[in-house]
Parts: sequence; structure tokens; C-alpha cells
Amino acid sequence: MDADLDTLATALYARTDDLLKAAPQRLPWRPAVGIAPRLSDAELVTLAVLQALLGFTSEARWLRFAGQQLRPLFPYLPHQPGYNKRLRRLAGTVIWLIRALATDTSLWADDVWVIDSTPIECARSREAVRRSELAGWAEYGYCASHTRYFWGLRLHLIATLHGLPVAFALSGATADERQVLLDLLGADPALLAGHAGQILITDKHDYGRRFEAELADAGLRLLRRPRRGEPDRPGASVFKPLRQTIESVFDTLKGQLDLELHGGHTPAGVLIRVLQRLLALTAVIWHNDHTGQSVRRSLLAYDH
Repeated sequence: MDADLDTLATALYARTDDLLKAAPQRLPWRPAVGIAPRLSDAELVTLAVLQALLGFTSEARWLRFAGQQLRPLFPYLPHQPGYNKRLRRLAGTVIWLIRALATDTSLWADDVWVIDSTPIECARSREAVRRSELAGWAEYGYCASHTRYFWGLRLHLIATLHGLPVAFALSGATADERQVLLDLLGADPALLAGHAGQILITDKHDYGRRFEAELADAGLRLLRRPRRGEPDRPGASVFKPLRQTIESVFDTLKGQLDLELHGGHTPAGVLIRVLQRLLALTAVIWHNDHTGQSVRRSLLAYDH
């Protein structure tokens, strides 16, 4: 394995192991009496991040590759069903780890956040839609950025200008993005408590007196392009270059981390595959930040 990727894997494993030992309540319940897993939870998380970074969308192919190339790092590897089952049970732990790593960077204190959503397609054929276990959560929606209809979900993401994930949510394709944002912020009071006066850069469709009033009441400043017929808004001159940041983050998730090739067929399967890629992105930014790299979101040293 490449030396840079080996260094990242070692650092991520050590940090994850320390975090989980300090907060064992974040792990899924396991009976006190029984056979202890031969692959620790910290090793499993590290293995999942490496899978995302190296572009393996098939768990079976990934485990075959890891068995041939990564034995020095992982002396024991589970079979695909066990890997699949354990990883899905760790979804709550992965959500917590994403925040833990994010707060352990110098970027967490950034006073500007960018916000948007992107489609997560889950099926194309009508037969697949009809039979999918995602029916009722996934929906038909429209992506204006790519001028296409899709059946699936939306990933709503709040990120810093360096691309560090701050908060996120998965919703149906037609969910009101403004309400999702308010719910996301309302469900995490600790997030806003440490970011008074935060600037939010959003799409021009995030408008409305009540919506903007609720953000202002929470101590947040909204920056967006004016809609047709509206007067110029403060900050319009700097909006466009900063606004491109969130599109670039989505491009990293889809172009380098294969988010659109997630392969999930159940709610739990889609959720963990999205989380896997968000954790990989966060881990790379965390590692680059701690090692003094100039471009925090660069995956070039780790994706081969």
C-alpha cells in the first residue's frame, strides 16, 4: 500500500481506537459474555474508510483485495456478510466519529458555512423502483443542476469553506430544503452554541421571511443570491466564488469517492454507504490538517 495511505490508515486507526475507548457507549451493544470479535471496531472503521478512498464499490471485491494487499495492517478479515452486518450496525458510531474528527481540526472554528443538497440516485428501472425496500423514503425528484429527474434521496450538507462536513441529513428527493436545514440545526443545539454569528451561504431558493427570521433568531447570518425582482443583497459580490465550494465538495464525494455508485438497496445499506464516504472525506481533511498540508481536501495522495 502507498506510504501516504498507510500513514493515514495508521493515524486514523489510533485516533478512532482512542475515541472509542474513551466513549464505549458510542458503540453498538454487544453481550458481555461471548466470543470477542477478531477485528476491532476501530479496525473495521479504518477498513471502511480505505475502501471508500481506493474506490471499491463492491464489498466482496474489496475484501478480496484487502486479503491480498493489506494483511500486514489487518491480519484478520471477516467474510462479506459479516463485514456488511457489522458495518451497518456501526452507523450511529460513524456519525459520531465524523463529528469527533471534524472538531479535532483547526477548520472547525471557520465562521462561514456553505449549504446545499445533491441527489443520491437509488434506482433507474421502473421494476427496481417498484420492488425496492427504499420505497416510502426514496422519491422521484428533479435535479436542476444536471437537468435530470431521478428516483432516490437527497444528501443535505453543511460544510466549511475547506469542505469539512459540519452537519448532514438524508431526505426524500422532494423534501423542502429550508425545512431540512432548520430541522438539522434545531436537532443539534451544541452546534450553534459554539458558532454565534455564523455566516451561511446558501442557494437562492433558500428564501422566505419566516425562514430567514428563524435563522436570525438562532444567531445566523444568511448570504444568498437575490431572486428575480429582489434588490441587491449584502455580500453579493463575494457570493459566487464561495458558493462554488459546496459544488466542489459534492464533486469530490461523487467523482473521487463514488457516492453515486453506492450500491445500497435498503435504508440501512444506503445510509452506511453515504456515511462511509463522508467519514473518508472528513478523515482525509483531518489528517491533512494535522500534517500541515496546504490543500486540506486533497485526496490525491490516498486514492491509489
